[in-house]
Amino acid sequence: MTETTRTQTTPQDSAFEAYQPRSPEFRAAMDALRGMRQDLFHDAFAYRPLPRSTADGPLTRRLKGRPREYAAWGPHALIVAVGLIAMFVATNDEARGSGSNMILGLLALAPVLLTMVRPVGAFWLSMAATPIATALATEFDDEWPWRNGSFVCHLAVLTIVAIRTRPRTAAWMWALTAVYGIGATTAAGGHSFGSDTAQMLFLSALVLFGVTVRHIRHDAEQEVTAQQTVTAHERSRRTLLEERTTIARELHDVVAHHMSVVAIQAEAAPYRVENPPPELERAFVTIRENAVAALTELRRVLGVVRAEDYEAPDAPQPTLADMDALLANVRDAGLSVDKAVTGAVRELPQGVELSAYRIVQEALSNTLRHAPGASARVEIGYVIGGLGLRIVNGPAPEPSLVKPSPGAGHGITGMRERVSMLNGEMTAAPANDGGYEVTVFLPVPRASEPVASASEPGPGASEPVPGASEPGPGAGEGDA
Repeated sequence: MTETTRTQTTPQDSAFEAYQPRSPEFRAAMDALRGMRQDLFHDAFAYRPLPRSTADGPLTRRLKGRPREYAAWGPHALIVAVGLIAMFVATNDEARGSGSNMILGLLALAPVLLTMVRPVGAFWLSMAATPIATALATEFDDEWPWRNGSFVCHLAVLTIVAIRTRPRTAAWMWALTAVYGIGATTAAGGHSFGSDTAQMLFLSALVLFGVTVRHIRHDAEQEVTAQQTVTAHERSRRTLLEERTTIARELHDVVAHHMSVVAIQAEAAPYRVENPPPELERAFVTIRENAVAALTELRRVLGVVRAEDYEAPDAPQPTLADMDALLANVRDAGLSVDKAVTGAVRELPQGVELSAYRIVQEALSNTLRHAPGASARVEIGYVIGGLGLRIVNGPAPEPSLVKPSPGAGHGITGMRERVSMLNGEMTAAPANDGGYEVTVFLPVPRASEPVASASEPGPGASEPVPGASEPGPGAGEGDA
């Protein structure tokens, strides 16, 4: 009795042997074959019509009307012309039979025309038409394996298809053309003398190289354009956020002032009344505590949006009362500006006056940058329900000694943010005389118009109160 020992292969060993890691060369070859199948065999005869051109070239953009519409069909007309040239060359070949010349012409014309609707299919049709045209010829001489008409046809097809597809597809077409040409030459006698394969490969390589460079440059331009668009969008968003941060800081100064006054008056009010009831004292204490708590929260929120190197201004925020100083400043910079005020001048909420001042300041700065030497006019209208602004400048004089400074182009964005914050309306557009005009309306609720400024003491507050003339802890801008 003989015992036989069997060695069993575990499933893990079988799987390990079946799925050996492939070499980089093998993976590269497989990827190349998959690329060729995807480019030349998958949907080879898919319908891909050649679109009309945009007619925005350096020559076509000068055309108008119907000639400009016809220019959009220029690529189609050029392809038809190339096809007719290939047909003319093919019909002059010596062929067998009386009707063979017409067949040679159609074999040269059809692939070129097919590139307008089925580009990859046109390449295969040209490859198939080449041996047929050679078979119809009477003599070979040095026109092997491409006859004159087939030579022009195939070179035109390679060029058009390369333009309409991508560089990888063009490389595969050139490789298959080389395989066919070398194979046909070898079958004809094993030498390249008397063959036009070298001419075909050299000329097609030059053409495809130029087309490939054009594709690469076009893709690079598109990528740069996309990056510039993204950069401009990000710059606009950043400028918008910075402008909102600036507005938040300025609003903090306004609100902090009023809340400080509320806290001071709430602390001083019980001392202004003789024998106040306990309920009133507790109410004022609650008011002061809420005001101080609101100031603390306001400083905490502002700390999120304030830059680390930001320093609070020493001077108070400007209002419309400081408009004359602003105009004097821009006049010193060389801008001739006039001011006109209409309506009953009255005190407006500090946020409205601050935004109005900043809008006028930005509009005049834009005039200095974009229209140096021009004159400007500022109109301020106090109307029922709000404040109207109109800043208009004339065109820059020609010639001007000072060149315009384009700037970042975000001044209008900042003005719109301020107007939007106050639920106002704004228009900014070129004027008819070549200048620029900015009109703004900032609404003001009528209920707030007769209210006195919070910084003015109310009735009975004329007497000084010890310890109540300065803000309490946390009520000043310096702490914010």
